[in-house]
Amino acid sequence: MDNKELVEQITRAVMERLGGAAASSGGAGGAGGTPSNAAAQQSGSGNAGNAEASQSSAESVIIPGDLAKYIDHTLLKPDATKEQVEKLCDEAIENHFYSVCVNTTWTEFCAKRLRGTDVHLAVVVGFPLGAMSARAKGFEARHAVELGADEIDMVINVGALKSRQLDTVEEDVRAVRRSLRQRTVLKVIIETSLLTDEEKVLACQIAKKAGADFVKTSTGFSTGGATAQDVALMRRTVGRKMGVKASGGVRSFDDAVAMIGAGATRLGTSSGVAIVRGAGGSSSY
Repeated sequence: MDNKELVEQITRAVMERLGGAAASSGGAGGAGGTPSNAAAQQSGSGNAGNAEASQSSAESVIIPGDLAKYIDHTLLKPDATKEQVEKLCDEAIENHFYSVCVNTTWTEFCAKRLRGTDVHLAVVVGFPLGAMSARAKGFEARHAVELGADEIDMVINVGALKSRQLDTVEEDVRAVRRSLRQRTVLKVIIETSLLTDEEKVLACQIAKKAGADFVKTSTGFSTGGATAQDVALMRRTVGRKMGVKASGGVRSFDDAVAMIGAGATRLGTSSGVAIVRGAGGSSSY
């Protein structure tokens, strides 16, 4: 089952369970493909009962292994060792995850390890605080791409957003976008746990305007991680074509299905192996 078919199947199940619209609503497909806005809005917009119903329905029509191509298999701990990063890559190759996601110091090592496989390489920039200069983030991103990164997950300038310095936030994202090759995927981490709903909407709008391919919930290193409600809000804000990545606290098959039901098209997690086996992981990310 490919990504498009899986998204469409989950969307149909959500819509049927909630008794909302016709069961034939489909997703856009591809790495940035999304469920229909109607499904995303109804499955995670703040009604806990609806979110639980959506999750239950989705579970009944998919198997855990189908989620592999949603997963950015992640290791971002400051004390990560070479052996652990090597294991991360090997697990991603074995399970056909979409990518591995690491700090930039591991870019060249992972690029060599993943060469010739179907696994992409994502690295984080300005991580985890986002409080670096735009120029510094641009340099880090460009260097990572030169070393083999396919995707960049950058942290926005959260303080500038909360200060309503919106031009600064936009230029921060644009500086990274300009530093990348056209085909390089850019994800913008907005750190939802630190933001009001209004600020989450502003961050998503700015990321979209500045040319990002995805918005992403969290670093996993702040006060909270992804929630289905935040994912649904982000999906409504950016529309159908842009990607939404849920990260931080996605540790089980149930968590993964809830996030996809709310509108996520990528999952950042260090529990990928457990998820595709239908279990739960013990990691904090």
